[in-house]
Amino acid sequence: MRQPDIRILLADDHPIFRRGLRQVLEMDQRLKIVFEADDGDAALEHIRDLKPDVAILDLDMPGRNGLEVVRGLREQRLSVPVVFLTMHKDAHLLNSALDAGVKGYVLKDSAVTEIVNAVKTVAAGQNFISPQLSTHLINRASRATQLAEQKPAITELTPTERRVLKLVGEYKTSREIAGLLHMGIRTVEHHRASVATKLDLKGGHALIRFAVEHLSEL
Repeated sequence: MRQPDIRILLADDHPIFRRGLRQVLEMDQRLKIVFEADDGDAALEHIRDLKPDVAILDLDMPGRNGLEVVRGLREQRLSVPVVFLTMHKDAHLLNSALDAGVKGYVLKDSAVTEIVNAVKTVAAGQNFISPQLSTHLINRASRATQLAEQKPAITELTPTERRVLKLVGEYKTSREIAGLLHMGIRTVEHHRASVATKLDLKGGHALIRFAVEHLSEL
């Protein structure tokens, strides 16, 4: 039985690059471009309307950049998996993308050879990161291991408490976290208090400081 098509929204403000990428993608009969956008605002609008299987977004676009589009998707409770296209190879942007929930991160200088595999991998519910960035991923995993060694209680957090802690690290208020996780504000406050107790974080801003400092390891 033939597998279903993977519907893709492609957003990049460089038409020549976008055209070339489209040609590469549509060489695979399963991959179908349902819309092309040249800025972040149009990308967000049409992701909401078309609900593609995968959104490929340039990290640097006019209007909303890629990260802002992803945050907009989360605020609107849209669970479309995203692949970032970028020229940037630094760890900070990779960590920011992964922390935001991006499923794929592809460098533009290797996009022609990697994008088809990236889309299929992400559509299957897995992550794809350009192999050139493997050192950053290893360092990220190493920091997470070190955090667990320094704060063994981090492993005692429930999945919900960990999500709350991560959102605290993104400077989200309890009200914003409640909206994103579909729970009451009192429930969020209860989770925040539980996390602070488990991690022995004392003081009015200790939880926020810890979450911000260790966001990339959470």
